[in-house]
Amino acid sequence: MLRYPIYPDLAGKVAFVTGGSGGIGAETCRWLAANGVRIAVGGRDTAALARVINELTQDGAEAFAVEADCTDAAALDRARIAITARLGAIDILMAFAGGGTARPAPVHETREEDWRSALDHNLTATFLTLKAFLPAMRERRSGAIVTMASTAGRAASAASSAYASAKAGVIMLTRHLAQEVGPFTIRVNCVSPSAILTERTARHMPEAQRATIAALHPLNRLGTPADVAGAALFLASDSAAWITGATLDIAGGRLMH
Repeated sequence: MLRYPIYPDLAGKVAFVTGGSGGIGAETCRWLAANGVRIAVGGRDTAALARVINELTQDGAEAFAVEADCTDAAALDRARIAITARLGAIDILMAFAGGGTARPAPVHETREEDWRSALDHNLTATFLTLKAFLPAMRERRSGAIVTMASTAGRAASAASSAYASAKAGVIMLTRHLAQEVGPFTIRVNCVSPSAILTERTARHMPEAQRATIAALHPLNRLGTPADVAGAALFLASDSAAWITGATLDIAGGRLMH
């Protein structure tokens, strides 16, 4: 059974996790809950959100669901108002929502709609999430933000050029914002996972393919949502109090700098 590391400074804080209805986002919610964080879980899948909230509250956490499309600025404003009314000011923002329709293809064969979808659901969604919640953090002069990139945005790979470009954009957006809001005592960092065995990946990736991809990593396994959640929790805690603008590669050694 996984034992969660405890960061005492997180107890009682308020977090909003976008993309929290499954995979890495849901696992991050579990880690936050184990640390006594009060959580707003964001997502678009009502049924999946309900399952996550039920699990968290059964374990004694204070959590509620926030249905919000992170590509919609108005929806994010409504989410901010609802969260603040229910839990109070947000201390921790995990901007993890992503997606899009882009599939690996040569640039000249990539459809414009897939390019726009990848940027919209990854880069623009992150930008709009940050834009919605930054003013209150700046006013309070405190906060910790963690964004979600990918090794696809760190090095050329077999991923779609659209997805890779969007995630590279998230990394640069994180750096710019960290420099901008540092004087307000707000830290902004990024997690950048490699191949993660989420529920969805487990359903669609055959065992032989898993083994092939695992062998590409020096640690000889796929990552898990817990691997990323642990890194995100550290970056949100005071243990990372002098870290900002960083991108932490959760990549099993496949990407080294």
